[in-house]
Amino acid sequence: MSGGTDMHRICLSLPTDRECSATITAIGGEAAYAARHFDVEVHLLILDSSDERTREAHARTVAALPEAAGVVVHHLDESAQRDFLRGAIDRAALPEPERILDLMLPDALSYGACTNRAFLVAAALGCRSLHRRDSDCSYQVFDGEPVHPVHHELTSLGKPASQAAEGVSEVTLDPAIAGRPVSMVGASFIGELSVDIGGIRELDKEVYDEVVGLWAPGHWSAEQKRELVEESFKGAGTLPFTGDHSTLTLVDPMRVDMSNIAFDRDVYERLPLPPATATIGSDYFLIHAVHDAALPGVLHNRHIENYYTGERRTHAGFLAYQTRFVKFLLSMLYLHYVYERMADAGATLLDDDGRLDPAPFAAFLTESVRLDRTENERRLDTVAAAYGRLGGKYAEFARGMTADRDRLLDEAALDVEDFVVLIGAWEALVHASRGALR
Repeated sequence: MSGGTDMHRICLSLPTDRECSATITAIGGEAAYAARHFDVEVHLLILDSSDERTREAHARTVAALPEAAGVVVHHLDESAQRDFLRGAIDRAALPEPERILDLMLPDALSYGACTNRAFLVAAALGCRSLHRRDSDCSYQVFDGEPVHPVHHELTSLGKPASQAAEGVSEVTLDPAIAGRPVSMVGASFIGELSVDIGGIRELDKEVYDEVVGLWAPGHWSAEQKRELVEESFKGAGTLPFTGDHSTLTLVDPMRVDMSNIAFDRDVYERLPLPPATATIGSDYFLIHAVHDAALPGVLHNRHIENYYTGERRTHAGFLAYQTRFVKFLLSMLYLHYVYERMADAGATLLDDDGRLDPAPFAAFLTESVRLDRTENERRLDTVAAAYGRLGGKYAEFARGMTADRDRLLDEAALDVEDFVVLIGAWEALVHASRGALR
């Protein structure tokens, strides 16, 4: 299954828990494009958590992908993922193996955990970078061809910034850090809001502004919150791609989306993502880490097209998604504190070799757990009152949320503690995974 040993290996990853045969076919096209245009062997990794019938349909789609030189496809169901993880955890000889397994492959949906599994598999395959896409996205088309983000990712990723400067449209990077490698390349999306709360905006713009403003730090002014609301969850808007533009810079986390991102191995092999369950936005931590540590990145405009799946339109889907949104709001009490500490720390987030140092991140997270919860209690009160005003299914959700109040508050803090545990285990896990699937 392996290709030439002199080629760089990359991992193009698609985590999914839903039917997405069209996306698998499209990402197969991106993998073939990457292998055709760059000197890389592409490992297309589909981490499939969907039900048996859907997985079988996906397997047929994978089997039907055109043969492409330099492309190796791995379609792993949860059983195969669990076997791989158990092997890595055993080899790492970690003190709480079952807890680590649960953080890596929880029973509930986790945006961070599914990406963490991709990180470890990429290490096991000997890949130098990981490129992530999502199952509810498609590629834009320009001049009859799909607009593949991997083009910009492979043009720059891993190169010293001074060298990458030749392949971008503009440079806004401090020359003092031009010797550091390009650690992240990303863009955003066009289309529907990345968070399924457009229905609130349609019902009542005032309620929408109030609720979305809750993800700002508690001490922000009304004006700062208003500005945040205006740019939240909209990605790159709705204007389609008309031609390439890329900037070598410190990438603003608000300008990229995890469905359209690539990291160098020296990012994800050093630090995992928060494994929080049922929490949107839990997978954005590394984007902040790269920015705050002043690691160069490239921001480009090959935006993915975002759309909503049918499941989100169901009543159960609605209730589940609103829970993920509220848990996101609660996580911000801790993450804003950590992000502020990270911004102040700057280059001290790097070790002597210029790579991310896990220790300060773990320390800031540990400090954050001790924060007073009053701000989060206020967040829940505000959501309950706002959704109550909307009535209908929103009021129903608010009643359930209020009944779950203590559990939600506790979970937000426990999620941070779990993240600290995983950071502590990560180096050993990566080491134990490295080369295991070559």
